[in-house]
Amino acid sequence: MGDTLSDRVLRVRERIGAAARRAGREASSVTLVAVSKTMPVEVIRQALAAGVTIFGENRVQEAQGKIAALSGEGSWHLVGHLQTNKAKLAVQLFDLIHSLDSLKLAEALNRHAAQAGKSARCLVEVNLGSEESKSGTTEEGVRPLLEAASSLSCLAIEGLMAIPPFLSDPEEIRPYFHRLRTLRDALAREGFRLAELSMGMTHDFEVAIQEGATMVRIGTAIFGPRSG
Repeated sequence: MGDTLSDRVLRVRERIGAAARRAGREASSVTLVAVSKTMPVEVIRQALAAGVTIFGENRVQEAQGKIAALSGEGSWHLVGHLQTNKAKLAVQLFDLIHSLDSLKLAEALNRHAAQAGKSARCLVEVNLGSEESKSGTTEEGVRPLLEAASSLSCLAIEGLMAIPPFLSDPEEIRPYFHRLRTLRDALAREGFRLAELSMGMTHDFEVAIQEGATMVRIGTAIFGPRSG
């Protein structure tokens, strides 16, 4: 197999399918989010032609230009940190926001979604490694956030997201993925509907799938190394 973008997409899909089967799951139970941050519009067009339908962006304003240039093609997810002052634009641009991490942000998203006559779909980001360099609420903070946000009628929280600490051996990251799934399952038993687990990137997505990921965020394995 060659090394065109189309070839790389095919390889990633094959790896997703193999990891899902090893976990006794269907490949269709895992959604591929192609992380296109820093990638130019021409490259994203190639990914669309290769069958990619969902793109993940880190910055609201960068995504805004790409979405406009592509005239609504594709579905767009925000996978990077979201500042409250960008909430209005994020509601307009993204089909799913993976990085809800505070009640203040939840209230802003709800307010802007209500004004736009839509529902803001979100995942709660959990900082599993308690890393100061990363955003996200604590594991202990997830339940209070869900409870407080439950009265926000234009906010739909659909699951959890995490970016575990980077470790060279993906097996060493497995316990973090397991913790996120365990947390989700415990909350589900309390009645919270959290179908999605967004976890796993190029380095570790197969382990994440084995631990229950329903969305994997793949950048380098599809687009190659980034310049920024």
